[in-house]
Parts: sequence; structure tokens; C-alpha cells
Amino acid sequence: MRIGIVCPYSWDVPGGVQFHIRDLAEHLIRSGHQVSVLAPADEDTPLPSYAVSAGRAVPVPYNGSVARLNFGFLSAARVRRWLHEGDFDVIHIHEPTSPSLGLLACWAAQGPIVATFHTSNPRSRAMIAAYPILQAALEKISARIAVSEYARRTLVEHLGGDAVVIPNGVDVDFFARAEPKREWSGASNGGAEGETIGFIGRIDEPRKGLPVLMRALPEILAERPGTRLLVAGRGDEEEAVADLPEAMRDRVEFLGMVSDEDKARLLRSVDLYVAPNTGGESFGIILVEAMSAGAPVLASDLDAFAQVLDQGEAGELFRNEDASALAEAAVRLLADPARRAALRARGARHVRRFDWVTVGADILAVYETVTAGAASVATDERSTPRFRFGLSRE
Repeated sequence: MRIGIVCPYSWDVPGGVQFHIRDLAEHLIRSGHQVSVLAPADEDTPLPSYAVSAGRAVPVPYNGSVARLNFGFLSAARVRRWLHEGDFDVIHIHEPTSPSLGLLACWAAQGPIVATFHTSNPRSRAMIAAYPILQAALEKISARIAVSEYARRTLVEHLGGDAVVIPNGVDVDFFARAEPKREWSGASNGGAEGETIGFIGRIDEPRKGLPVLMRALPEILAERPGTRLLVAGRGDEEEAVADLPEAMRDRVEFLGMVSDEDKARLLRSVDLYVAPNTGGESFGIILVEAMSAGAPVLASDLDAFAQVLDQGEAGELFRNEDASALAEAAVRLLADPARRAALRARGARHVRRFDWVTVGADILAVYETVTAGAASVATDERSTPRFRFGLSRE
């Protein structure tokens, strides 16, 4: 099958949607399909062989964050050329309502279109206001996928219609096979009461929740003084610890941006992974990655996170934006190796539903359904007699 995938966000700025598209493309290629991904990218961005640049993106405030999007006449021309040259059996557009390549592709594409909705923003006035503009494009979509029930709810409430829920995928074995790194583990941190907590995310994006974790850290250190926080992600490190007592700042280690391999090793090494995100999350891919690596997870009780963690069975939840609740739960888990072991075991079983073997098969089934439907319609049109209607003159 010839599959064209449209990525709305810049390929050179890592994010959950880009990772999902990358992993989906590589899974489909391994399964024998021809795949091309169209994405915004700067000229000097190294791209995999299956990716095509649609040109440089610009930063735009979107869904509580700043997304790098690509829109305009030049982008539209590149979309049309990519569609023509690809001659795809199916087009898979991610975030078709974002002001980027997805919407342009929706307008230009002919034939079966599958759309995946990642966003969960039930109070989106912009989406409501833009509906008249989006309607014509959305009516061309053959099948809709939502990455979570929360994302599906946003779609139903604001755009109408419905979607099948297929979660983001993860290569579970990639994380499970990663080798722990001794310098990132509690073993190198003093043994008893020397556990490590991990955080991965953009430091300077408030909704990722690092400020909440920093407010909780003094309470954690008061009970577990040997604890160390490892932070991976881009952003202003000095600003991140500015409100932390100076004597505690050496308990925070910034690792900067890490490779996929080191991310897996970090998650395999920590005693507890904390996801203090405050909102704007429709899924929570980092939680799946942490569970895959065997890290016990403590996360804010966002609806999307609760769903990924099986309502607290596969990981513990704390009240969103409540630093004291985070600290209390973290101290309790760090002091209870048996509970952490139980979370690891439960997470390892639960996470298999997110493996690409399962998720990829579900997405491919959607592709096959829409292409079969398109073929059936084409056959009917060819076999149906055509009549000319006009005005008769008597």
C-alpha cells in the first residue's frame, strides 16, 4: 500500500506527535508498505529517507503551547506536488484542524483520507469559531482516529461526528531492553534514601509541570535527603531552579536533550518517574515509555493520564498542580520498594496494549477499510449507466 502521512509540526523540534508519526512510518515500512511523510522542516534538518520537507515552519501559539507550523501559498503548492508525485492509496493527516499542512492537505487531497486527532481542548473557542472554515475539509475525511477518549470527546463536542480510539504506539521492547546507567540510578546515589526521580520534558513550558515538581522537591528532600532529581529536556536550567533553596540545587541534575537511546536508559535507571503535567495532554506517551522501561510512574490526575494508567492501577496519581500532594505520594513510594515493584509489574503487563504490533495493526485496518470503500464506490460509478437530463422543447 502507498501511504502518505502529513505531520503538522516541525520535524526539527521534538514532540509527541512527531515521534508518533515517525514510529508509525517506520513500523509500516517494516511491514512492507511504501510510506512518505510530509512535514515542516528547516533546510539544515537531517531527515529520514521517507520524509519530505514542506519548508520552514514558524512558531504559533497553539493548544497552550507554541507549535512550529507551516501554512501559506508556497506550502499549499508543495502539498499539491507531494500528493501528485506520491499517487497514494490513502492519505493519513494528523491534526487536520491545525493551521498547518494537515488542513492544506485536506483541501487538496482526493481519495481516501484518514485523520488522527491528538488535541484535547474541550474549551477551545478557536475551534468553535473556525468550524465554518474547517467544515468543507472535514467532510472529505473518510475515517477519524482519536488517540484517547479525551481527544475523541473534543472532536465530538466541537466538530461533530465520531472517531475510533486508537492510542499512540510505543516500541515496548526498545525501552524494556535498554541498559540502566549506573550514574543515573539510586545505586550511585548513596543506596538507602538515595533514590533518583526522573523528569523528561521541555523545561520552559509550564504545562509540562516542572515548576510543580520543583515546589514539591523541598518537602521530598526533608523526608528523603539523599534523593536526586534528573531532568532531561531543553530550556533555561538556571531559571528552573531559581525558586529552589540554594542548598538544595545540587540535588537537581540537568541532562539537556537526550537521544532516544539515553531516554530509554534514563527511564530504566530511575526509581520513580514523575509526570507533573498541568493540562493540554490528550494522551501521555511518556507514561507509556516509562512503564515500558519498568519505571514506577507518579502522574498528575489529568483525565488523559488516568486513562493511560488504568485509573491508577498501573501508576499512581496525585491532584493536579498540588505540589504537597505530589511530595507526599513521592515520599511514600520512595520509602516503599515493594509498592514500586508492584507498579513495575502491573505497568509491564498493561503497556502491551500500546505496543506498535497492536496499534499498527489497528491503524492499518482503518486504512484497509477506507481504501476498500473507495474501490467499491469507484466500481459502482463505472457500472452505473449515466443519463443526460435536459429541458425538452415541445
